[in-house]
Amino acid sequence: MTDMKVIIQIPCFNEEKTLPQTLADLPKSIKGIDEIEILVVNDGSSDRTTEVARENGVGHIVSFRKHRGLAAAFSEGLNKALSLGADIVVNTDADNQYQARFIPDLVDPILRHEADIVIGCRPIKKMKDFSLLKKFLHLIGNRVVRRFTGLNISDATSGFRAYSREAALKLNIISEFTYTIESIIQASAKRIAIKTIPVEVNPKLRKSRLFSSMPQYITNSINTILRIYFMYKPLSLFSWLGGLLLIFSLALLLRYLYFFFQGSGTGHVQSVILAAAFLIIGSFVILLGILANLMISSRILQEETLYRIKKESLKKK
Repeated sequence: MTDMKVIIQIPCFNEEKTLPQTLADLPKSIKGIDEIEILVVNDGSSDRTTEVARENGVGHIVSFRKHRGLAAAFSEGLNKALSLGADIVVNTDADNQYQARFIPDLVDPILRHEADIVIGCRPIKKMKDFSLLKKFLHLIGNRVVRRFTGLNISDATSGFRAYSREAALKLNIISEFTYTIESIIQASAKRIAIKTIPVEVNPKLRKSRLFSSMPQYITNSINTILRIYFMYKPLSLFSWLGGLLLIFSLALLLRYLYFFFQGSGTGHVQSVILAAAFLIIGSFVILLGILANLMISSRILQEETLYRIKKESLKKK
């Protein structure tokens, strides 16, 4: 039996103040794991993040020359961890938000072959630094993800996660905003087993840098969900939108027929014109959904090819 290696990756953007405490709290040993290594992904920081990481004994550091965003840092971290021979990749935040003592709990379901992705779900209702609006939006977001994926995940935006090597090889993050929601939708589409566990959080050390305002966060999250869902289940969304247009068309047609049989149809010809327009557009949208759905087969083959290339090129030595 080969040694089991866990790499804990930490995406960082100007984290020189919080990184030391985050690193100090990481577990030194995990039951069933032979090696634990730390990987810091420096996302174009302008402070001493890299130097602080080295001073605190971090063995692996990847640095971007320019700030590229959390999703890019996470994706680059996964690839680097795989190249270093990781059997399990644990992702945590550099602001020490998540209590590192739960890392063994994240790893355990993967060791037991019960899941390939394990998400640490925060006690959102108990978090004092979350406003009522943020808690409400968080609840709505979780319901949307649950509706799209069929997965009952209470904290879809949690970045405290563990990935098996197979799951890490199969994920291809394309979002420029955040990887959390996208990876769940991808995992659902690719039939990757996901499990959740409850975790606790530490007192807040700084404000979130992921978004500057709540409207920006909502907009970016909705864009991410729709874009990824269009990629994996386009027929559902196009059919829903096209069906809505067809319903408008039918309603306008029935309106015209009502007035026609009342003897005043000539004054409502515009209803027929609009009905025809909605009928054509709705049918075209559904056709686009069918074509997009047919293209999924090609994308699946491409992703399978990419998976095999990555698996061979990043083969453990």
